[in-house]
Amino acid sequence: MEGAQEKPLESSFFAPGSKGPTGSAGESEVLLPKESEGGSRALNTAPKKLCGYLSKFGGKGPIKGWKSRWFFYDEKKCHLYYSRTAQDANPLGSIDLSTAVFDCKTDAEEGTFEIKTPSRIITLKAATKQVMLYWLQQLQMKRWELHNSPPAPPAAPDAALAGKGPALHLELEQEEVELEEFLGPVKTPTGLVGEAAALQPAPAMPLALQNISLKHLGTEIQNTMYNIRGNRQVQGTGHGPPMEDAPLSGEPQREEQPSPDDARAPGNDPADSPKPIPKSSLTTSLIQKAKRQNNTFPLFADGVPRTRAAQEKAVALEQQVLMLTRELKSQKELVRILHKALEAAQQEKRASSAYLAAEDKDRLELVRHKVRQIAELGRRVEALERERDDLAQTASLQEHQVEELQQQVQQLTDKNQAKQQVICKLFEKVTQDFAQPPSQPPGPPGAADRDFLSQQEKMEHLKDDMEAYRTQNQFLNSEIHQVTKIWRKVAEKERALLMKCAYLQAKNCQVESKYLTGLRRLQEAVGNEASEYSELLTQLVQEALQWEASEASADGVELSPISEYDEYGFLTVPSYEVEDLKLLAKIQALEVRSHHLLAHEAVERPLRERWAALSELTPSVELKQLLRAGVSREHRPRVWRWLVRLRVQHLQAPGHYQELLSRSQASKHPAARQIELDLNRTFPNNKHFTCPTSSFPDKLRRVLLAFSWQNPSIGYCQGLNRLAAIALLVLDEEESAFWCLVAIVETIMPADYYSKTLIASQVDQRVLQDLLSEKLPKLMAHLGQHRVDLSCVTFNWFLVVFADSLISNILLQVWDAFLYEGTKVVFRYALAIFKYNEEEILRLQDSLEIYQYLRCFTKTICNSRKLMNIAFNDMNPFPMKQLRQLRMAYRERLEAELRELEQLKAQYLDTRASQDPVVPEGCTSEDEGDGEA
Repeated sequence: MEGAQEKPLESSFFAPGSKGPTGSAGESEVLLPKESEGGSRALNTAPKKLCGYLSKFGGKGPIKGWKSRWFFYDEKKCHLYYSRTAQDANPLGSIDLSTAVFDCKTDAEEGTFEIKTPSRIITLKAATKQVMLYWLQQLQMKRWELHNSPPAPPAAPDAALAGKGPALHLELEQEEVELEEFLGPVKTPTGLVGEAAALQPAPAMPLALQNISLKHLGTEIQNTMYNIRGNRQVQGTGHGPPMEDAPLSGEPQREEQPSPDDARAPGNDPADSPKPIPKSSLTTSLIQKAKRQNNTFPLFADGVPRTRAAQEKAVALEQQVLMLTRELKSQKELVRILHKALEAAQQEKRASSAYLAAEDKDRLELVRHKVRQIAELGRRVEALERERDDLAQTASLQEHQVEELQQQVQQLTDKNQAKQQVICKLFEKVTQDFAQPPSQPPGPPGAADRDFLSQQEKMEHLKDDMEAYRTQNQFLNSEIHQVTKIWRKVAEKERALLMKCAYLQAKNCQVESKYLTGLRRLQEAVGNEASEYSELLTQLVQEALQWEASEASADGVELSPISEYDEYGFLTVPSYEVEDLKLLAKIQALEVRSHHLLAHEAVERPLRERWAALSELTPSVELKQLLRAGVSREHRPRVWRWLVRLRVQHLQAPGHYQELLSRSQASKHPAARQIELDLNRTFPNNKHFTCPTSSFPDKLRRVLLAFSWQNPSIGYCQGLNRLAAIALLVLDEEESAFWCLVAIVETIMPADYYSKTLIASQVDQRVLQDLLSEKLPKLMAHLGQHRVDLSCVTFNWFLVVFADSLISNILLQVWDAFLYEGTKVVFRYALAIFKYNEEEILRLQDSLEIYQYLRCFTKTICNSRKLMNIAFNDMNPFPMKQLRQLRMAYRERLEAELRELEQLKAQYLDTRASQDPVVPEGCTSEDEGDGEA
């Protein structure tokens, strides 16, 4: 090799902003920054394996203390394993580095550091401070590789890799962070880490028993047994003189074709390692082969001779016999269990084959296939839910660890500043003493010298402390920065898993909905005919209706259940009393759930972020678009109060609502009786208005009574109770709900909309039919052919702004835009509803079927995004000027018709008054009857 490659190896840790390593520390060349002329960088190679001896603090009772352990890192599992010696076959334990954080304390013994995992804290001690820093940097690199690096490509042959290892450049981004804030690369301690450390004798302990792990006594016995077996095989094959074995026991031997990586390993360079012993005899070859086969440590090709007492050998062999006996029994039991499982599977296969061969049951087989698909999707969702919970727990633990590290860094920084201040004061004092000698007579020369030496010694100690704290601070900075980046990556993975989980749950709801739809169609096809399928279909329908998410969770499937009520208290599954419609209600609930899950991560999360970023509400085009898209639940009360205040700020006065309440208590309004009757009919599908202990009915009563005194010309009109109820559910405050009702009735809706004649409401019905003829001519022609009067359905839509028609999430989205833009939004959504269901209505060819479909078809609308796009995109152009003109034209016509009706009524009354009452023949008048009585 070149001389440059024989220099001591250096480990490296990448600074923040640098590209993460793509391989292990020993499989890539590292380009490290070096302070030299021209800014040149030295090329060094890291050790191939991360391993070495460390002291681990553990044990209980009198043997508690430091124990020497051999640590080696597993690249595949990101675990740090440890055993008593480098030659042990089975490790005593392992440390999971994927969720671990590292810490070193300056006030502890030199070389001491900690590895903190969510379950425990492991205290380790290295031989020197340099070894400690090397281990900490390498462990950081391994943890970063796990979280940041893509899967390593398949290993190529050694010959192809000779001298062509990929170079890993640590590109330091100065604009992100300064280099001196982080711990620089630490040189690899020669002979104390890597494969070379295994050839060194294990660190001696004061007591032999102190180094034995009583907690893992079985593993210790197994390792002893394997070592004895290895020694026997080595001794059994050695026929040559003892002197031939001596060089093999203490020096690493090269194989016939050494790999390039081995040639670069510490201790194997040509300048440092001894020359290979010529294999001139068969005895030497057999000894080497036996050592390679029986060595239990996987990193080395040569064994180390060991001697054990005869009693220990006998105990180890007995333990091996017992273990093999237990293992044989367990294997026999496993074979019996597998035989039983195979027999059961064969019986089930034979039964299924006989059942399928009996008759053609394609439909039922399709149903079973769908059931299996649902079960498979449920298992997938279960696995994703568990993975998400694990990631969430990991993220929370890492956040807690980062906070602890930040607190430690702050404490150390404060302590460091205090010590620096002390050093500065001492330095100033010493400088003053030298510059201005005291006027007093000098003391004895020996005392002055001693004082000076003691001050100098203190300064040296303080400098050492400062250097130690600076090193600790640099390491903790790099640790905090790396843990923060790892936490961000884990959070991103968690968000991706949440989106994937929501998507799978939505697909599960869709599959179940299709399954229920198939059952419904099969049920309709079979009808009331008694057949072999009718009983099975009835049973499947009953099971589908009774299935709940709680039953699924009992089997381990943790799906988000379909709640009985939504966040505002409305029933998610409509309560149909007709048995045939109950299945339809369950299908609707599943479709609503599916659309909600699909839109939750893709649409609702970005929308919530946009609303959270909108601190101040001002009328604008951006606000208009946001309101059309809908307001998130946490921001809706604030937004609605602002919208209402825009409408009624000229009417509001402090204490006005309380004054109206006092008037309603002092005297009874004529509309009070009708209000009481309508309270019990307000939203029977909402738990807040049906629960006997709820406070909402009382709030609603006070709001309606206050409004009856606020607007005596209207007093109370049926439908106002539902408007006020929606305002209460969102705003929760009586006074806010009252002003919302005032804003709708007195400022948004046209005059006379809620008067006794409802003349403005009738005008809007005619305007709607005119717009339907313009926007949906094919649908209107179909309805006209079957003489369907849409006002029977749509009149209530306009009167209560869809309060009884749409599901709650779509209803409130309509109200978000309605409170800002006005009644034009009601027309847009009315047209969009018919457009949404146009194809279904066109398929109906009977007026009775059309009326039955129109009665409940709005509840089948689940896709709020699609409905919004139809309302605000497909229905364009929709100018307000056209709407005003149509209202004026139809109002004139309607008023003319009403005047004509009044004239006809007056003529009829005049005619009746001018005629004498005529008693039909054979009948007696009331007066005659009274006289006879």
